[in-house]
Amino acid sequence: MQAPSKRPDRSGRSWWGWGDESGQLTPAEADELVGRVSALLPGHDLTEHAPPDPAALGVPEPRITPPAALAALCSDAPVDRLGHARGKAFRDVVRNLTGDLGPVPDLVVRPRTEQDVVDVLDWCTSTGTPVDPYGGGSSVFGGVEPRFEGPAVSLDLEHLDQVVEVDPVSRAARIQGGVYGPALEAQLKPHGLTLRHFPQSFEFSTLGGWLATRAGGHFATLATHIDDLTESLRVVTPAGTSTSRRLPGSGAGPSPDRLFLGSEGALGVITEAWMRLQDRPVWQRTATAGFASYDAAVAATRALAQSGLHPSNCRLLDPAEALINAGTAVDGGLLIVAFESADHPVDAWFDRVLELVADHGGTVLATRDRSAEASTAEGDADASQAWRSSFIRMPYQRDTLARRAMIVETFETACTWDAFPTFHAAVTAAAQRAIAEVCGGQGVVTCRFTHVYPDGPAPYYGIYAGGRWGSTLAQWDEIKAAVSDAIIAHGGTITHHHAVGRDHRPWYDEQRPEPFAQALRAAKAALDPAGVLNPGVLV
Repeated sequence: MQAPSKRPDRSGRSWWGWGDESGQLTPAEADELVGRVSALLPGHDLTEHAPPDPAALGVPEPRITPPAALAALCSDAPVDRLGHARGKAFRDVVRNLTGDLGPVPDLVVRPRTEQDVVDVLDWCTSTGTPVDPYGGGSSVFGGVEPRFEGPAVSLDLEHLDQVVEVDPVSRAARIQGGVYGPALEAQLKPHGLTLRHFPQSFEFSTLGGWLATRAGGHFATLATHIDDLTESLRVVTPAGTSTSRRLPGSGAGPSPDRLFLGSEGALGVITEAWMRLQDRPVWQRTATAGFASYDAAVAATRALAQSGLHPSNCRLLDPAEALINAGTAVDGGLLIVAFESADHPVDAWFDRVLELVADHGGTVLATRDRSAEASTAEGDADASQAWRSSFIRMPYQRDTLARRAMIVETFETACTWDAFPTFHAAVTAAAQRAIAEVCGGQGVVTCRFTHVYPDGPAPYYGIYAGGRWGSTLAQWDEIKAAVSDAIIAHGGTITHHHAVGRDHRPWYDEQRPEPFAQALRAAKAALDPAGVLNPGVLV
C-alpha cells in the first residue's frame, strides 16, 4: 500500500449547503447573480435569508451507544450529525435553511479498515439499527438521509481513501471506496494515469458513491458512466464479502458487478474496486457553434452522436441555458464539442465536426487548442470556458438563490432520438404549467444535453422560478412531481445519472419491470436479511 495521502481538511464543510463555506459566492458574485435574476424575474422578492445557527437547532441526544470496540470510530457531535443527515438537493438545502431538522443520524461512524466495516454491519444487524452509507454526501435525491423512525447510523468511509495498487500493464488500479475525486487523481498522477471520471460533484464525492449510484461523468460519449470504468468490485454485506474477478469482459452469467453498481448502499458497502484507467491526455481541442433553430442544433448533435467520432465533450445548450450559464446569445442553440487524446493529435476528428456543423447550418463561434504543443484560441470569447466556470459554480449559485426564495433545481433523463421532439415538448410543457400554477408564472425552463448516444440524448432540464419564502419546498415538490409524471408517461428514465434515492422511488417503481423488482427484493433479503442497509432505497 502507498503511504497515506494528506486528507483534505473538512472542518470548513458547509452543514447546510453545497461544498465548503469558503466556496460560497462572494458578495460581489452574489450581487451580480441577483442582478441577473432581477432582470429575468422582475418583481420577485430577493430578500436574503441566512442559514440558522446549528447550535440553536436542538439536535437530540443519540439514542444508541456503540460497543466499546467501535466507540473510537464514532462521532455524536451535533454539527457532524447534521452534516450527515441529508444530501445536497434543493429540498435538502431549503429544509436546512428554514431550520426543519427532521431525522438526524444518532452516530457518524468512520471505519479505518475493511474489518471495521464488517464489525459495524455485524453490530447494526444484531441490534436492528439502520445504517446509511454516506459516500461524500452529495446525493440529490434523498439517498443518504435516515427518512424513517428510530435510531440510525451514518457510515462514512473517508479514511478508506487510498490507491492501494496500480497495474500499469493492464492500466488499472485497486482503489478504496472512500477516496474523494481530487485525492484519487492526485494519487494516480505520478503514474501518468487518470480515471477520467469527473462528475460535477467531483470535489465532494467518492469513488464508492459513484459506484453505488452509477454516476455519470463529464464526458459525453463512450465511457459516460462509472460502470464503463469498473473492472471488479469488493463489497461487504451483512451476509458476507463479495469479490468479483478482475476481467476485461465475461459472458459467465449475470454480472455480479452489475448487481452492486447502482445499488445505493441497499445491498452492501463497496470498500474497494479495480478501476480501468487511461493515460493522461496530451491533445485537446474545443469548438463552440451557434445555430439559428433548435431543430437544426438537435439534428447536428444527433449526426455527431451517430458519426463514430466519439467526442469527449458534446453539450447542446438551448438558448435560455446558453444565455444564463454561458453568457452567449444564440437563436437556436449552442453546441460545445471537444476532443482529447493521449495517443494522437485530434485534428482530423475536429475538422470533421466543423464540417458537420456547417452541413446543418451552424456557425463556429470559437475554437480552442489546449494541446501540449499549442495554446491558442480563435473567434469570439470562448463560451465553452464560460460554461465550464459556471458549471463548477452552479451548486453554489443555487444555494445563493435558495436563500432568496428562488426555486433553482434540475432534473435529468434520457430518451431515444425518435421520441425526443414529442418528449421534450411534453416535459417542457409540464414544467411550465406547474410553474404557472404554483409560482404564478414567474419562471424559466432550460435544457441542455449532458451526454449523447447513437440512439438518444440525455436531456438535463433546469428550473428557475420565483418562490415564496417558507413555501419553496412544497412548490418544488409539486413541480418535480408534474415533470416526473411527464417523463415516465412519455417513455423516459426517471434518472440518467443521479440515482433513485428516496425521492425518485414512486417513478422508479413504475419504470422497472415487476419480475426484476421481485428479484431485487429477493437479493435484498439474501444479502441484508435484517433489512438494515439504507431502508427505503430501491426496495
